[in-house]
Amino acid sequence: MDTQQKDLSYFNLRLKGLIYSSFPERAHDQKFIQERSSWAAEAYECACRSGNSPQQCDYIAEYILFEGLHFSKFDTVFQVVCNEFDTLMADEELRPFALQMFPVCEPVFSRYQLTDDFANGPEFDLLFTELTGTVALWIAENGLQ
Repeated sequence: MDTQQKDLSYFNLRLKGLIYSSFPERAHDQKFIQERSSWAAEAYECACRSGNSPQQCDYIAEYILFEGLHFSKFDTVFQVVCNEFDTLMADEELRPFALQMFPVCEPVFSRYQLTDDFANGPEFDLLFTELTGTVALWIAENGLQ
């Protein structure tokens, strides 16, 4: 895409894509989406006007657009469901089940200091194990619905 064609709608669509796939808890936060998209579009335009390369302009805009959105609690729950419970349901049921389990698993996340690079840290395996146990207990008590 030409550098002059990246506008607010481009950044808005990029952010919405990430949010709908990895941060469903923020899917209805239109103020966040609009503000963040606007900031990224403005940063991109300023970076281009300042003579930065297209790659550098992209980097600057994406840094702003995706700040704080690198570690996804939902993606982690979905990963647990796919890796540990995939034999219990059809592939097309995995994401809906992960969405159902997301609020059930929320209290587990509160015990960890989550950062953008948490998935690369030593506590991720412990979190994964706790989430697996939480989902297994829920299934044992409620069955698959």
